[in-house]
Amino acid sequence: MNQEAALKKDIGLSVAMSIVIGTVIGSGIFMKPGSVLEYTGDSSLALLAWALGGLITLAGGLTIAEVATQIPKTGGLYVYMEEVYGKLFGYLSGWVQTVIYGPAVIGALGLYFGSLIANLFSLEKQWAPWIGIATVLFLTIVNNLGTKYGGFVQNIFTLGKLIPIALIAIFGITNGNEQILSSPSGSVAEISMGAAILATLFAYDGWLMVGFVAGEMKNPGKTLPKAIIGGILIVMVAYLSVNIALLHILPASQIVNLGENSAASAATVLFGPLGGKLIAVGIAVSIFGCLNGKILTIPRVPFAMAERNQLPFANIFSKVSEKHGTPVAATYLQVVIAIFMMIVTNPDYLSEMAIFAVYIFYIFAFYAVFKLRKRNKGKKRVYSVPLFPIVPVFAILGSVYIVGSTIFSDPFDSLTATLITAAGLPLYYWLHWGESSNNNKNASIEVK
Repeated sequence: MNQEAALKKDIGLSVAMSIVIGTVIGSGIFMKPGSVLEYTGDSSLALLAWALGGLITLAGGLTIAEVATQIPKTGGLYVYMEEVYGKLFGYLSGWVQTVIYGPAVIGALGLYFGSLIANLFSLEKQWAPWIGIATVLFLTIVNNLGTKYGGFVQNIFTLGKLIPIALIAIFGITNGNEQILSSPSGSVAEISMGAAILATLFAYDGWLMVGFVAGEMKNPGKTLPKAIIGGILIVMVAYLSVNIALLHILPASQIVNLGENSAASAATVLFGPLGGKLIAVGIAVSIFGCLNGKILTIPRVPFAMAERNQLPFANIFSKVSEKHGTPVAATYLQVVIAIFMMIVTNPDYLSEMAIFAVYIFYIFAFYAVFKLRKRNKGKKRVYSVPLFPIVPVFAILGSVYIVGSTIFSDPFDSLTATLITAAGLPLYYWLHWGESSNNNKNASIEVK
């Protein structure tokens, strides 16, 4: 609590909004347009999916902001679950972030980056995953040398992600001549709006970070909602503009066929081979920066769990390097799982599994605002979600729709993610059984 109280309240609206934009925009806007088109089968529905994904994100961000201001502790979703629903729920959310969400996000970004670099330098496709794995290992070493080095890389690459978005959006919308609306994707896959929105949510992912800085804002009650609304609306406009631009440059069916290389191909059409390569470099910079940010932050969840003795070999994973001050073992745990995932599957599968798994807990996080209002009835809040209860209900219903439609459209993969989640239960009880046994032994010794 003393640490939280000592945080300097230096963050104003512009910085808070830049945090929102910086943590959300990454690889998804460049990698996911083809997937969304494939799932919807039509460009109009694809644009609708991007808009709905943004609205769900906006509602979720506004709701979590109230939860964050009522639980001003470091740890995000892991802490919210524990504070509102108890240790078991907190543990399960941390377990899912440790063994599914975190590694899958790192793995997906690494594979997307490898694919883009292989395409940029006209390398054979089989080189793509190895480039991705090498990049993940390189950034792991950089971040383990010290947070200042990872933060330095992050600062350099934050601006780079905005350049290709702006250029593709502006020049694509003004210079394209393809049909934008009602353009068929040519996909033979079964149409699933839920799967399409799920794909967009990977692009919008990162919004949960906005509540982490509430304790450092000058006036969180006013600044936080404005930053969330303004930041996510800017992201929505950027994402919709890029998708409209891509559809104006390339036929929808070609975007599907090109997959993660569609944005780079569109840039080549707009700016020629050299200009296209420069934009592709900008896209690679965006993904590289996003990947660095995930490797910098994601291992903090297993580290926090190990500190609470909620992982096997907790004494190893809770260690901080004396020389560099970083959670080296927890970072390598995430990266080893991520590399295994990169070898056995593809980035689209990883990104969608990650979002599906974490959104199960997002539903409970959104509902937490109702429980906290009941628990803290009569207490003054520094921030209240606007249009309560409409906004949190929309966030909950939207998330339930995503999770439910994914279960029906892809039951095997949904079951796999659910079983991995459930696999954490026996581990939880085993760890706590050991604690109980030790406590009982200590009690009996004291009695004697």
